[in-house]
Amino acid sequence: MADELFTLAAATTGMPASAPFGRVTTAMVTPFDDDGGLDLDGAAALTEHLIERGCDGLVLSGTTGESPTTSDAEKDALLRAVVDTAKGRIKVVAGVGTYDTHHSVDLARSAEKAGADGLLVVTPYYNKPPQEGLVRHFSAVADATGLPVMLYDIPGRSGVEIANETLYRLAEHDRIVAVKDAKGDIFASSEVMARTGLAYYSGEDALNLALLTHGAVGVVSVVAHVAAREYAQMTRAVDSGDLARALRLHRQLIPAVRAIMTRTQGAIMAKAAVQALGVIPSRQMRSPLLPATDEQVEQLRADLSEAGVL
Repeated sequence: MADELFTLAAATTGMPASAPFGRVTTAMVTPFDDDGGLDLDGAAALTEHLIERGCDGLVLSGTTGESPTTSDAEKDALLRAVVDTAKGRIKVVAGVGTYDTHHSVDLARSAEKAGADGLLVVTPYYNKPPQEGLVRHFSAVADATGLPVMLYDIPGRSGVEIANETLYRLAEHDRIVAVKDAKGDIFASSEVMARTGLAYYSGEDALNLALLTHGAVGVVSVVAHVAAREYAQMTRAVDSGDLARALRLHRQLIPAVRAIMTRTQGAIMAKAAVQALGVIPSRQMRSPLLPATDEQVEQLRADLSEAGVL
């Protein structure tokens, strides 16, 4: 029934009639042990937890996954552990974007060999390439494998936006099929959705409902670590035209979004949240990020309780 409603919504709103990477996709934290080593058992437990909570996709080795501080070998081991745990029940997307095209291509090829269902490719950060450089970078990564690609547009971190004209060109590539949108410009995103078949995913939890109502097919969410069920309900409510219910869910989750995304860096609080739920044993981060303090965890628990997700 949900698929039928989604198809109906696509027909009436112009949104793509498919969600290539699921509807509620979590930008997953990378569990470490107390000494900072990769915790693959924790990753498997977290994968199982997120599937049980209603996620139908996971993104690994993104910013929330602390990709700047994990080695290529660790990224590969993490991906293989999650793919082995998921056993095809959900889409597993590997973050492979860097500010070096050749390195990104190598990571993409490794992710394909490890069993990823798709690739997340962030705008090259720090070096601020021109738009033509973005076209060539994203195209090179998309050409490197047979996997579908989700572009990640987050100018607040990368320093460069993916201009609409660039997205129109990239949409012509057979394997560039989606955008994780954290640009914060809903009108610009609406223009791209209206003119292309790119599947849009909200990459900013504060704007999940707004982007869904403008035609996004789903979310790539940090807050979904604790609120996947609620975001699944929200997407279904939007599909069926029950915007009043979708708004109630949005307002219910405001304390959770505030707790995880505004009090300090999001990965810090997301990891503390899943530890608080008893899913992983440690909230350890890698420098320069720091684990949540006891005081931050106390406030986090209060916020998540207010949102009804703890």
